[in-house]
Amino acid sequence: MLNGNPQRAITVGQLDAMATAFGFAAGWLYELYPEECFAKDRVSRPRAIPYLIRCAEIGLQDCIQQVVSRLLDDRKNLDILFSVAEQLFENGKRKESVPFYKLVIENEKDSHSDRFAISQYKLFRASQGADSEENWKAVIRFELYRTRLPENFQLDGLIHLANACFMLRKWKEVESYANELRSLAMKVYQNELRKKKSGKTLEPLRTERHLVAYYGQGFLAKGVALQMQGLYEEAKKCVQGYADLGWFELLDDTGHKVVEEYKIWATANLYTYDLLMGKTDLLPDYLNFLSKYPEEIPAGLLTIMEAASKYDIAIDDILEQYAGEIDRFSEYNNPVNIGRHYNFRYHKIVYELKKGRIPNALEEILCCLDLADQLKDHEAFKRCHHYFGNIVNMPQSNMNEFFKKL
Repeated sequence: MLNGNPQRAITVGQLDAMATAFGFAAGWLYELYPEECFAKDRVSRPRAIPYLIRCAEIGLQDCIQQVVSRLLDDRKNLDILFSVAEQLFENGKRKESVPFYKLVIENEKDSHSDRFAISQYKLFRASQGADSEENWKAVIRFELYRTRLPENFQLDGLIHLANACFMLRKWKEVESYANELRSLAMKVYQNELRKKKSGKTLEPLRTERHLVAYYGQGFLAKGVALQMQGLYEEAKKCVQGYADLGWFELLDDTGHKVVEEYKIWATANLYTYDLLMGKTDLLPDYLNFLSKYPEEIPAGLLTIMEAASKYDIAIDDILEQYAGEIDRFSEYNNPVNIGRHYNFRYHKIVYELKKGRIPNALEEILCCLDLADQLKDHEAFKRCHHYFGNIVNMPQSNMNEFFKKL
């Protein structure tokens, strides 16, 4: 490294190797490295990008600031900051990518450029977490820019917007994004089909999912939003849109698997809507379905619990049968599944109260309060607190009247 002819600058990888060899912590001598990123006032991309990525990974903010302040002297260097953000994001370092995307957004003059719109999208993605208030702020910041994205990013952006709004119980917004997603997916599909039939060589569509998944998800997301509003008949109509997507051309092996997945989800959701409409005689058939498709059990248990609390079905034996799966709900650590766990426990509060099992109901309320706190969901917290206050402060003589109103 030091005696080469001609002598070459030390790379970040070599600097890390030296630190390891001499027994120093990661980041040894990094404060001296910014000068290596610039030669005769010109930036070296091969040195600056790995250096900034490594500094972000180990939290050396002062070192990052030294380089960034010089890069921003020339707006052409925004592409370096964008590349750093993209590599961090793709490597799973989403939190670390946020400051770099923000720098691009703050310094990009053309708000209609792909780089600006993609930075807004990735910032939205990186900002999604367990805090419902922060998630909603992220939705508001990003939604204005969704149509400025390239179409492949738009497809993914709409799915994530719908998912974020689902967690926030913004059902009308979920419906709107689902409609937009379905329309865009069909437009992209028709364009891709036209290219294929023209005999042109097609570049693969760069999306997170197969194209058929976006079309199906448009129907699925809308159906779930309608379900959450109690509009079960309308939700059932949406099932027709994804129950059989075999007509979809451009299907490879992955596409065929997606089509089969949507068939299973269609069957599951038809059972869900029928049970929630009071067709409780279908419960044995639904349990048989869940035994064939165990991956549907978590969602199925929520459906069964909601139907039981609504129509006074006795399901103690089912709860005992699936006790192991229910216990695993507590291991969930992503917002979607934590939300599902909360909903299960919330309906179980009503179920236990209707059975007159007050201690069990109080236990479920405490669990719900904890889950609502994890999600930073104040509305969910208030709903559980309402039950808690009613039970704790209610005279024994009023209990029977309370149960009748459930």
